[in-house]
Amino acid sequence: MYESNGIGLAAPQVGESVRLIVVDVSGEGAKEKQPHVFFNPEIISAKGEAVAEEGCLSVPGVWADVTRPEVITLRAMDREGKVFEWKGIDGILARCVQHEIDHLEGVLFVDKISNTDSILNEAKLKKMARQSR
Repeated sequence: MYESNGIGLAAPQVGESVRLIVVDVSGEGAKEKQPHVFFNPEIISAKGEAVAEEGCLSVPGVWADVTRPEVITLRAMDREGKVFEWKGIDGILARCVQHEIDHLEGVLFVDKISNTDSILNEAKLKKMARQSR
């Protein structure tokens, strides 16, 4: 994740069949990495709507606008197996958590983009599909 300048990673992206995501939105200039590790994450409430451009380590070179809830409440387990709730997650952290949870459900951000963005990225997506066969 860090080597590719990513801000999130889901276990299935690296071939692991566990419900685990790691997100770190501290940014490249941060003095210390601040990874958040969530086991069995689930969004238990969401409100608002925000549109922002997303990309994905699993779909390199493709960027498109995605509409997602603006503020979420997350329930998950921490590294010690303790269940917790985190309320009022917003901004890039909320977007990243939602994006990574989508991976756990087998959903990629390109499944959520507009028809226009699909058409604009069609050649790249078809090339990736051919290469993955």
